[in-house]
Formats: sequence, structure tokens, C-alpha cells
Amino acid sequence: MTVLTSWSTPAVPVDAALFRQVFRRHAAGVAVVTTDAGRGPAGVTVTSLASLSADPPLLSFSISATASSWPHLRDAGTAVVHLVGAERAELAHTFATSGIDRFAAPTRWRRLPTGEPVLDGAAAWLRVAIEHRHPAGGSHLVIGRVMEAELAERHAPLLYHDGGYHAL
Repeated sequence: MTVLTSWSTPAVPVDAALFRQVFRRHAAGVAVVTTDAGRGPAGVTVTSLASLSADPPLLSFSISATASSWPHLRDAGTAVVHLVGAERAELAHTFATSGIDRFAAPTRWRRLPTGEPVLDGAAAWLRVAIEHRHPAGGSHLVIGRVMEAELAERHAPLLYHDGGYHAL
């Protein structure tokens, strides 16, 4: 089978820099994942969150193998995925910043009865049992089964696009 395209220029090899440039043009929702594998709370901002299945309720996200939160997620049995609303962009920024105590003030959080750290003010959160961790290039794909969820009042979504946070 021959596929005809309207492209008149040859394909450009896809290196890491080009790949990042392409995905800067893709707007993505913003989530913060928190966990505690017994060494204190840890968390990270992700834009790779995806719904995998409604029955059973499964979600996925990826995390860089070099992220400071990866060892915690590697060792934890559960995590909390927070959907971040537009009014909480500072939360997403905090959990995307390396080398700081992400849970220090002004971050407001508490522990669920099951022990996971949950952030105050998220548009929604989902507590997941981590079922699979798959190496994928320089990252890991994490698949979790949703065990519990909570919705807050309606919030405008926070999007990540072209290197910055934006409200829809």
C-alpha cells in the first residue's frame, strides 16, 4: 500500500530537542502526584496523566527516571493524583521545582486515613493503588487503579502549553 502525503520536504530526524519542541505545542492538563513510601512525603507535577479504563478505573502517568520523586513512586504501593485548577498554578510550579521541600509552607496538605499525603485546594483527587511500573526510555510509565476519588467545587482547568501554565 502506498501512502501519499502533501509534505514536500524530507522528514527531520527526531532528536530529544525536536521532540520537546513538538510537544510544547500540545496543551496538556496539569496534575500533581503525591506519595509516601515510608521516607516522608514526596510529589511531582505531571502533564502526562491519562485515563486508561473506566471499568476497572485505571489511569496512567509518566515520570522521569531522574526525578527525585521516582524512588518514592517506585517503592510506594499507593499514590494520590491531584487535578490542579487554574487558581492553583503555584501548586503545580512548587511540585515541578527541584531541590526544595515541596510540602513546606505555604503548601497546605494533610494525610488521608490510609496515610497518603493529599494537597488542599485541588479540583479533584484520586487515590490509586500502583499496579504497574514500566520503564519507557528515560522515564517510567506508572499505571494505577483508582480506589477513591473526591471532587471539589468546579474549577477552571490549568493547562501546560509552550513552557508555561495557562487557564482555559
